[in-house]
Amino acid sequence: MTDTSNFTTRSIQIAFIAIMVGIWYFVTKTGSISPLFLPPLDSVWATFVRLVQTNAFWSSVRLTLWTIAQAWVIAVVLGIVVGYFVTRSKFLTEVFEPVIASTFAIPLTLLFPLFILMFGIGPASKVAYAATYGFFPVALNTIAGLSSVDERYLRSARSMGASSLDTFRHVLFPAAFPVILTGLRVSFFISFASVLGGETLSSAAGIGKNIALAAELMEPARMYAWIVFVICITVTLNFVVSAIENRRREY
Repeated sequence: MTDTSNFTTRSIQIAFIAIMVGIWYFVTKTGSISPLFLPPLDSVWATFVRLVQTNAFWSSVRLTLWTIAQAWVIAVVLGIVVGYFVTRSKFLTEVFEPVIASTFAIPLTLLFPLFILMFGIGPASKVAYAATYGFFPVALNTIAGLSSVDERYLRSARSMGASSLDTFRHVLFPAAFPVILTGLRVSFFISFASVLGGETLSSAAGIGKNIALAAELMEPARMYAWIVFVICITVTLNFVVSAIENRRREY
């Protein structure tokens, strides 16, 4: 992507955000919508400023981010390991790749109560739930990436005495990494959404719990302050991950 094209893309994205903020400001100032459903921007901002000055805010943020990190690491490790062993045989690939893809199509939210029963309402259930959901894109992309590596490269590595580990480190993984990287990115945001969704549905603490609590207490400004904070984190992380992905592919 050229610098001009990148600048144009970023400009359009920033313009879109500015337009949405402008619409929010306009409809709340003109009274077109009830403050109960969409509070004024200044009210949300004032609430957010008060929130960030409390220890409870940062405690919730640390808990949620740590839960996401644990879930994503587990999903990445299991996904790559399972994907690697599945692709060691064409038979295993033909058998398990459709099974993993079909399981991924099942809305795992339906099974969330099972995670609560098994791990409780604490962070452990969110880690297990998000790691399970995040596992599938990593495994599927790992299978796709490793399966597409030219067999000639593998034969060449083996003919030079490379072990299975050396072949994976120096041939398979580098060749498949662009495809695996896409899986890692998708898995990260699935883990992010799963943890927040889990906290919103059933949790004792965390960002999602605070959003749900504000809704229950009919505090729209507080609820939107948390939601806007989550959106800002998500947009920032998406820009960072996209930049890393683009640089890696260019390299």
